[in-house]
Amino acid sequence: MTKVLIVDDSALMRKVIATMLTEGGFEVVTAHNGVQALEALRREQPDAITLDINMPEMDGLTCLARIMTERPTPVVMCSSLTEKGAAATLEATALGAVDFLHKPDGTVSRSLHLLQDKMVAKVRAAAQARLRRRTASRQRTVEASSAPPKATATSLEYIVLVGVSTGGPATLEDLLFSLPQSLPAAIVIAQHMPAGFTQALAERLNRITPWTVAEVNGKQELKPGHIYLGRGAADVILMQRGTRVEVTTVPADASRLWHPSVSRLVQSALDIVTPEHLIGVQLTGMGDDGAAEMTELKRLGGRTIAEAEETAVVFGMPRELILLDGATAVLPSHRIGREIGRWAAGTVSKSASRGERRWA
Repeated sequence: MTKVLIVDDSALMRKVIATMLTEGGFEVVTAHNGVQALEALRREQPDAITLDINMPEMDGLTCLARIMTERPTPVVMCSSLTEKGAAATLEATALGAVDFLHKPDGTVSRSLHLLQDKMVAKVRAAAQARLRRRTASRQRTVEASSAPPKATATSLEYIVLVGVSTGGPATLEDLLFSLPQSLPAAIVIAQHMPAGFTQALAERLNRITPWTVAEVNGKQELKPGHIYLGRGAADVILMQRGTRVEVTTVPADASRLWHPSVSRLVQSALDIVTPEHLIGVQLTGMGDDGAAEMTELKRLGGRTIAEAEETAVVFGMPRELILLDGATAVLPSHRIGREIGRWAAGTVSKSASRGERRWA
């Protein structure tokens, strides 16, 4: 039986989470602060941990850093602070947390019990996740006080569609750092996240990478060398206006389980863009969001990349694409950007010689 360590300074919250996970088939042990958590980590050797951020004696972020040093274990951050402090949540993912789940502010109510299915799914996925190890050189880059110079490109020849979920923030760093400095493409990302977190993620990626990264708000024309991150708890789609392609945020489609929806993004692109000028990238995450649509993209003449199991925190989404024979290439996260650059360069050369129209 999978053993989960629950760390929360609220006795009531520990009881509620323990009940959720016990009913979900887990063995649970508890701790009420970071000091106790480290003791339980050594004694109980859990398969996964749910960890609050705001605790006395030792806060969650300090505890998380110690966990990843002393006995690396999959961690799901679970705190009311994460809803207001998105930056703290992203810091936790940078320190090694696999995922996060925000709980409502105030007293425990029935609304918390509505999170049970999601809590169980996230903890189960975390217990099976591959922990990432950040290299010293990458850590120095991320911690640098000054932002790197921004990459430039002169023409839009390609649109890259990225789907990602659990383990996404750190994996997106791998992708963006591996892209060539001059890329004739715009990148649109559907990262499964709640409302309020994608703005902080966009700001972080814009600060630490050489790319101009922004959360999608309203209609924006796609520009080469720019990264567009779909807003959390909504969907992101492409639309055509004259000869231009725009990206915009729309209300979440209730028929789809995850948002921003990868499926909806890819389908909107297929509706207006010549497939040869599209590339789909399926990164870490549980489930199959976007697999069918990216498979169709490949069938119509576009190209797709699935992240390899060796680097995927959770191999679910890339695996589904591979099983459908929808992946043109299967690559570790740190090599995906290089392949995108190689394909984009080939598309520019071919388009220039044939005078092809890019948009339908």
